[in-house]
Amino acid sequence: MRHLHFLTLKAKWDAPGPPLPTPQHQRQHFQPKHLQRSPGDREDRGTDSRSTSRDDRDSEDGDQPSPVIPVDPDACILPDAALCAFTVLDSVLVTLVQGPARWKMQLFEQPCPGEDPRPGGQIGEVELSTYAPPAGVPGKPADPHFLPVLCCVSPSGSRVPCDLLGGPGGFTLEDALFGLLFGADATLLQSPVVLCGLPDGQLCCVILKALVTSRSAPGDPNALVKILHHLEEPVIFIGALKTEPQAAEAAENFLPDEDVHSDCLVALGHHGRMLAIKASWDESGKLVPELREYCLPGPVLCAACGGGGRVYHSTPSDLCVVDLSRGSTPLGPEQPEEGPGGLPPMLCPASLNICSVVSLSASPRTHEGGTKLLALSAKGRLMTCSLDLDSEIPGPARMTTESAGRKIKELLSGIGDISERVSFLKKAVDQRNKALTSLNEAMNVSCALLSSGAGPRPISCTTSTTWSRLQTQDMLMATCVLENSSSFSLDQGWTLCIQVLTSSCALDLDSACSAITYTIPVDQLGPGARREVTLPLGPGENGGLDLPVTVSCTLFYSLREVVGGALAPSDSEDPFLDECPSNVLPEQEGVCLPLSRHTVDMLQCLRFPGLAPPHTRAPSPLGPTRDPVATFLETCRESGSQPAGPASLRAEFLPPSVASIKVSAELLRAALKDGHSGVPLCCATLQWLLAENAAVDIVRARALSSIQGVAPDGADVHLIVREVAMTDLCPAGPIQAVEIQVESSSLADICRAHHAVVGRMQTMVTEQAAQGSSAPDLRVQYLRQIHANHETLLREVQTLRDRLCTEDEASSCATAQRLLQVYRQLRHPSLILL
Repeated sequence: MRHLHFLTLKAKWDAPGPPLPTPQHQRQHFQPKHLQRSPGDREDRGTDSRSTSRDDRDSEDGDQPSPVIPVDPDACILPDAALCAFTVLDSVLVTLVQGPARWKMQLFEQPCPGEDPRPGGQIGEVELSTYAPPAGVPGKPADPHFLPVLCCVSPSGSRVPCDLLGGPGGFTLEDALFGLLFGADATLLQSPVVLCGLPDGQLCCVILKALVTSRSAPGDPNALVKILHHLEEPVIFIGALKTEPQAAEAAENFLPDEDVHSDCLVALGHHGRMLAIKASWDESGKLVPELREYCLPGPVLCAACGGGGRVYHSTPSDLCVVDLSRGSTPLGPEQPEEGPGGLPPMLCPASLNICSVVSLSASPRTHEGGTKLLALSAKGRLMTCSLDLDSEIPGPARMTTESAGRKIKELLSGIGDISERVSFLKKAVDQRNKALTSLNEAMNVSCALLSSGAGPRPISCTTSTTWSRLQTQDMLMATCVLENSSSFSLDQGWTLCIQVLTSSCALDLDSACSAITYTIPVDQLGPGARREVTLPLGPGENGGLDLPVTVSCTLFYSLREVVGGALAPSDSEDPFLDECPSNVLPEQEGVCLPLSRHTVDMLQCLRFPGLAPPHTRAPSPLGPTRDPVATFLETCRESGSQPAGPASLRAEFLPPSVASIKVSAELLRAALKDGHSGVPLCCATLQWLLAENAAVDIVRARALSSIQGVAPDGADVHLIVREVAMTDLCPAGPIQAVEIQVESSSLADICRAHHAVVGRMQTMVTEQAAQGSSAPDLRVQYLRQIHANHETLLREVQTLRDRLCTEDEASSCATAQRLLQVYRQLRHPSLILL
């Protein structure tokens, strides 16, 4: 809880000791003569060049004063937890209390010495502006809690002496400035005024005599509050000083008991905004208040007004001084002789090389001709600093031709450096703006792609396959079309990544070449534009094509390429360009946005040379290298026998393998009704299977239900679609079904074609199941029998495979033939997809 106590301190001065050493130390136009620390800081005396030794008698005196001064509990006169600030004016105690919504100023009669320490009674009260926490600067941490600032101001004709104006916080203003600021009522009443600087930046004033009499007079006492200015940041200091050259010279030789009348009111905010108010003459010769705001280095910890129109203010890194007397305008012929001049247009702070001063007091000009500062550091050190103010700026000297030429050369050199600096900064800022624009565009593209869901994507990539002749070999080519249907542009940093993954690489996880990735930079792909990329899929060097092949298309945005250059540390010393540390650079290389995933299977790669007309039929596709076994058998045939090629040899020595799958006719009609109405079911099914093949248009035109094609390795693949009836599956009667049969002499090709057909069937069954279609009643016993037969065949397969590992070459031939027969029986389960 905050309590207000009265404490009387008596200082005893010893005889003056020897003069303190004065290290000479020039900064700007102010020269500190000596700096002395308090007695409690003697352990740090050797570490600071500005510290000096104490008096010899002090070092010999062993009785150090106690650092703690006890205060009697009876001295507490205002036990108020909301009390924030107070000041004393003659026989009046002024307090400022923080209410729940507004500030409240209260006046009490000051108790006399020897009487009850509690105040005699409240003699006035007024509410100030609405209380609100000060808003911080955007991008900076919130300001700490600030307390209001109170001080008493009296006119020069007031009978209240300066030492009764609340100590260092009280001062006397000249009548001209006092009347302009506080009005005719304060001037006629010769009443002191309480100035209050609030944490929200308001600078208010209250006339004390009018407030004391407001209880007995009608009217609203809140009308006595006048807002002089708003700094828009917490008020740290309110003071007054002399700025006129004549008044400053006269004040240099004032006696200690004389009053000093200031001609300028100063208020300073936490972030460095400074307000100076002074009475000056306008163009018509009328005396008006001149208000001027300055911007000083911040944040400001404390401040003090000294002699000669100087204001000292402390920041965490330095103690600076500004001079308000320099630049005052001379008197005009139409102005009175005692008329004031104007304020300087700008202030140039001068450093005193003292940091972290949290409390500061400036004494008037001493007899030696300097100014003494009493400062308290953040570490608790009490320091005195004497400043030599005799080294003033000399008058303007006549500039010689040589010095003028040197000065012009220096100015031109500075202009060139500044121009080069501005050009460099403009380039860096443009680079960062470009990076920010690209990041914003990338964010919009990412949000559009991620929020599209199952609907049409604003940026899509479609893949199709065709056969093309490259030199002397037929190659399967994949064409990926990137289309931008959004309202955004794909500019710098975007790359289209196409990954090709074969079936053999997918099974071999330890393979070093598990996938092939193609990267294509996307440059200036605006809205509505499209980009086409063609790349080979196979056959490879061995003449084979591992199917299925998965083609994945992804958009990649490189953060390193776009943002890395803008955030990289620059070679300059500009703090704006070096404000981003190196760890701000993204750890990830970029952002990946998947676009599409397309699987190329056997049904897409089949070629049908027999469908083309005779006059347009292309030469038969080149197959892989001739089979050495087929070549050997062909050469071993007796002369005079019928010629036989590789196809006839396969037909004779290796009969074609067959794989089939049966699908309910009702299920197929439901899946194909949209695009195949009026077409026989067998023809529609074959067209649906070859929908992604280049020959689908010819198959549709001829209404074929069976077709013979050529696999990528040159083997024949025969597709047959026919309607069948399943009699043993449903007790209600036969089920109409469609059988899709694949025949080929190549076991690998038939497996790939069968895999492609099963994949399409799985997709169709999943889509129909989502629509809630139900299957008919089935014979469970029949299904169990099929399942038991399959288990028996699988056990036989395992036995035959184990036997192959132990038998010799002669007996393993019959085992292999039996194993092949079992595999064929497993491919004909007599089941149907419903």
